[in-house]
Amino acid sequence: MISIAKKVALVALAATSASAFAFSPRATSVGSTAKTFNGVVPPASRQFSKTSSPTSLALSSSGGDAVAEGEGSDMGETLKVGSYFALWYLFNIGYNIYNKQALNAVAYPWTIATIQMATGILYFVPLWLLGLRKAPKLSGDDLKTLLPIALCHTGVHVGAVIALGAGAVSFAHIVKASEPVVTCAANALLLGEVLPMKVYATLLPIIGGVAIASMKELSFTVLALAAAMLSNVSSSLRGVLSKKTMSGKKIGENLDAQNLYAVLTAMSTLILIPLMLGVEGTGFLGAFKAAVDGGSFTNKSLSTLLLLSGATYYLYNEVAFLALGKVNPVTHAVGNTIKRVVIIVASVVAFKTPMSTGSIIGSSIAILGTLMYSLAMNSVKK
Repeated sequence: MISIAKKVALVALAATSASAFAFSPRATSVGSTAKTFNGVVPPASRQFSKTSSPTSLALSSSGGDAVAEGEGSDMGETLKVGSYFALWYLFNIGYNIYNKQALNAVAYPWTIATIQMATGILYFVPLWLLGLRKAPKLSGDDLKTLLPIALCHTGVHVGAVIALGAGAVSFAHIVKASEPVVTCAANALLLGEVLPMKVYATLLPIIGGVAIASMKELSFTVLALAAAMLSNVSSSLRGVLSKKTMSGKKIGENLDAQNLYAVLTAMSTLILIPLMLGVEGTGFLGAFKAAVDGGSFTNKSLSTLLLLSGATYYLYNEVAFLALGKVNPVTHAVGNTIKRVVIIVASVVAFKTPMSTGSIIGSSIAILGTLMYSLAMNSVKK
């Protein structure tokens, strides 16, 4: 299984490195845009909206001003962007494969989600302690402001983990492609945001594609569908709450997008621990021992698998900030669409998951719809 994953990863590396040259940062500067990644927008490295703080933009689904990407970008910069995209895809593929393998071995999604979230702490805390990254300084009021957003952040992750455990990885990502539909609904209901009809029109292929894929999905489960939609709703609410509570408000010190993601990770870990114990108790320990006694794993190999799933989860988000902060929104939209296709293909190959013709057609329509939505939103915000 691991050898297959490595082969898929190498193919993805070659493909994304090549595509990065086509996605080179030589595009002309664009106007106000949304550069989101799972509801989190990487920091614009040169300028932000005059009416919003960098912190609020880091979680807003509408974002701020895009980076003005000059024409003087050299080959070195293009290679750097290519490496960021390649690592973003590779870590994402790695996470989905390691996560599914861990869930197959120990079917305790709440505990596994908590372990994965906590693993990120082992990454950013040493950076703060060693002075390699400035540590954020937050007051009690700052933490209260971030708490609702951290709750949504928790829902995004635990919903996705449950969905990935309850059904095929490919199906979970097909449903996740419907997030723009939830985002539009949340923005309209909670913020009163009304978008042009051309944006809403792009939601039709997303809804239709997901519906077709769900009806024809060979590994369909209601739990997988419901959990993936929980992740979508949580992600959309995270963006809405960040707009309502953080727009134009300074939150702490040294709270750039990467540190904000780190703080949310720490807060979500604290939220998940009691939830995990309430839902699953300590059953994970018995299941871990049973998996080892079954002979498929050793204590070391299963622990390593869990650690890798957590490390790749945090790192793909970290690298995403670096990748998406270097390109224009159209490149981002195309790159994000290709990423979802690569993950679906990689999971099908790695786990030999059968997909019906209807599921393939439905997923293709839905993913194309998400690309059209991203491009339509970009044209509206220019």
